[in-house]
Amino acid sequence: MAIQKLSEKIIGNIHKVMVGKEDSIRLLLTAVLCEGHVLLEDVPGTGKTTLARTLAVSLGCSFRRIQFTPDLLPSDVTGLNWFNQKSQEFEFRPGPIFSQVILADEINRATPRTQSALLEAMQERQITSDGVTRPLPRPFLVLATQNPVELEGTFPLPEAQLDRFMMKVEIGYPLQAEENAILERFRSADPLIELTPVVTPDEIAQAQTERRTVTVEDSIRDYMVRISRATRTHPDIQLGASPRATMALYAACQAWAGLNARSFVLPDDVKRLAPAVFCHRIIISPQSQLRGRSAQELLEDIVNEVPVPVES
Repeated sequence: MAIQKLSEKIIGNIHKVMVGKEDSIRLLLTAVLCEGHVLLEDVPGTGKTTLARTLAVSLGCSFRRIQFTPDLLPSDVTGLNWFNQKSQEFEFRPGPIFSQVILADEINRATPRTQSALLEAMQERQITSDGVTRPLPRPFLVLATQNPVELEGTFPLPEAQLDRFMMKVEIGYPLQAEENAILERFRSADPLIELTPVVTPDEIAQAQTERRTVTVEDSIRDYMVRISRATRTHPDIQLGASPRATMALYAACQAWAGLNARSFVLPDDVKRLAPAVFCHRIIISPQSQLRGRSAQELLEDIVNEVPVPVES
């Protein structure tokens, strides 16, 4: 499939900068093929910002980084109308959100009011200011980072916003050999400076259209629905996955199959992607938290309990 050829070029280009992290890169590409947004959650210094910048350059897309702070205003993100004294008219000055790849760095440091400024952009791909709606450039992808360890001075993301993120990806620490390779690669210069695009936004749009042609057999589609519904009835889960989450899993499985040069989805695709798509969306009960259970563990239990469709 054309999706696999496109992904191979992008992955090869990203590996000129990033060492390892093959799985995280493939999850990001899965989101790109679905034009979904990604929440990158990990400790500082693991390469979240570098990965976002490298992906944007490889895709040939415009890139803007927004540093979220407690004093950041919604207009600092979306833009504002200002009075031009020369023309004696109000003019709109676009904010950094008017780019194709947005890095919302430390998104949980901004106030809920500023965080909500992203909601319309993430869902509708548009911004409304003073009653005027303006479309955002396509493809449009928000990569948001947050530090799971440092809680002082942060504001937890509301459930409505978490549900807009297609998946959550954790980068993780590199292996010993990979960390040695990182030191050697960045010894004399930053390889990101010389990185060039390998695809165009038009090619990405074509791949996104091809992703929709990947076949999802009825029993596998029902398998996704049963996993999603099981999160809503599990005794240890207070809030289960929404229908939007089920739709995200469906699209992600199509993209994952395409990345693996398949024109059809397998049950293993569902098992692999369900944690990335569902974990940040579900809220576990206080009793489960006291017992030390995590959303990842509960979701793994659900995936193992729901019967897998078999070939008749």
